[in-house]
Amino acid sequence: MRYYLAQGMGHGAWGMGPRRPAQGIGHTSPRDRTAIDAEVRRKRAEGRGKRVVNSQQSTVNSQQLLIMEFADFQVCDRDLPDSLLSYYLTAEALAVDTETMGLLPWRDRLCLVQLCNPEGKVAVVRIAKGQTAAPNLKKLMEAENIEKVFHFARFDMATMRYNLSIDIAPVFCTKLASKLARTYTNRHGLKELILELEKVELNKTSQSSDWGNATNLSDDQLNYAANDVRYLLSAKQKLTGMLQREERWEIAQQCFQCLPVFVTLDLLQYNDVFDHG
Repeated sequence: MRYYLAQGMGHGAWGMGPRRPAQGIGHTSPRDRTAIDAEVRRKRAEGRGKRVVNSQQSTVNSQQLLIMEFADFQVCDRDLPDSLLSYYLTAEALAVDTETMGLLPWRDRLCLVQLCNPEGKVAVVRIAKGQTAAPNLKKLMEAENIEKVFHFARFDMATMRYNLSIDIAPVFCTKLASKLARTYTNRHGLKELILELEKVELNKTSQSSDWGNATNLSDDQLNYAANDVRYLLSAKQKLTGMLQREERWEIAQQCFQCLPVFVTLDLLQYNDVFDHG
């Protein structure tokens, strides 16, 4: 009989029985070593897979955290903060609107710029009197991979170019799209459009109000400003479907691409240059 140190019997305890073969690489057969090598490779592959999954999950969690970090409505002074710029730069499309002191960019200054992304996060940028630049806003508005959606883009593009030297592209205009798609009506204002497409009645009582005192805007004014962009992206999707269905999508895109030319003509104060007279 051979003796071996029995496991689990306490230090120095001995038991009797057949001696078990020693465990270790040096005492394994070639077949066993092949199996062990295969198991090691499998574990390593699993580890790499877990690292990839964990990395992807970390990215998703970071994006979710970034979304949660920003309130549904924010007011910014003079420009977007860097963190909010980075967040908005991840969007495929943004709804944009402006509030001004009137309808003539060379006379009536820009007071507010409103933004909304597909997640419904709205930001209002208050533009100071005499301000001529907003670098982060410019970077966002000129980003070629983000479609900017306006209602009557021609005006908003003109006032932002004149006041902040921003050349906005690419652009989708819901007013132009409405005129091309909704030929069964002559009511193409934002209120009428959103009522039909989104079943939401916008309160426009603050439309003609003093936007110049941007630091003391009323709740009604801020709600009005937010609602002007909150439904645009959804309306844009519905209008796109209508244009495609009626085979007017291509002409709509050509109209959008012409907008910078009309903005230039407007700022040069040319009127009706395409008319016969």
